[in-house]
Amino acid sequence: MLILLPPSEGKSVPRRGKPLDLQTLSFPELTTARSQVLSALIDTSAQPDALKTLKVGAGLADTVAANVHLIQAPTALASQIYNGVLYDAFDVGSLDAAAKRRATRSIVIASALWGVVRLTDRIPAYRLSMGVALPRIGSLGAFWKSHLTHVLAPVSRNGLIVDCRSDTYAMSWHPKLDRFLAVRVFREVSGERTVVSHMAKHSRGLVARALLSEPHAPQTAA
Repeated sequence: MLILLPPSEGKSVPRRGKPLDLQTLSFPELTTARSQVLSALIDTSAQPDALKTLKVGAGLADTVAANVHLIQAPTALASQIYNGVLYDAFDVGSLDAAAKRRATRSIVIASALWGVVRLTDRIPAYRLSMGVALPRIGSLGAFWKSHLTHVLAPVSRNGLIVDCRSDTYAMSWHPKLDRFLAVRVFREVSGERTVVSHMAKHSRGLVARALLSEPHAPQTAA
């Protein structure tokens, strides 16, 4: 089973830790692509129009400025960097030992900067969304799609693929397989369903947690 999670917009900033080493991240085939995006992000974040290019408001100016120092910034486990509603509901730290091992094997986190990472990869806090187009790179969704299709094929050959990503991140990889299940959250009232937006992230975090808490990975959608 493969469970795809989105990143979080806000991130925990580690105070200390080893600097970034791209060579140690999972999916080493992405190292060159990661280096290209990282370089483009650093250059973009140093420009006067950085906030406009990165599609963020003035309140995040300090976060964007910190992108310039990503190569020297301290790192922590991705499971510690990503936070917010979905990751609070997922709460990987409170899983039992067996479920944590399953999480290490099964969870893949989409990222506009790294393509995909696993929970145990050491990364710095950063600000970049998949909906951004970077100079020299172009649309990040299209850029990563050209790389992830090949890289994720080997890890998605067997079992279900459960997609808990938002639409913005789903554009980077969407295999046409019967085993690919996109999680959508609805509220049902009097037999009618309406799409839920406010608590969708929370629900997806609970889905990921529930799947990993089972002693055996499900083999079918049912």
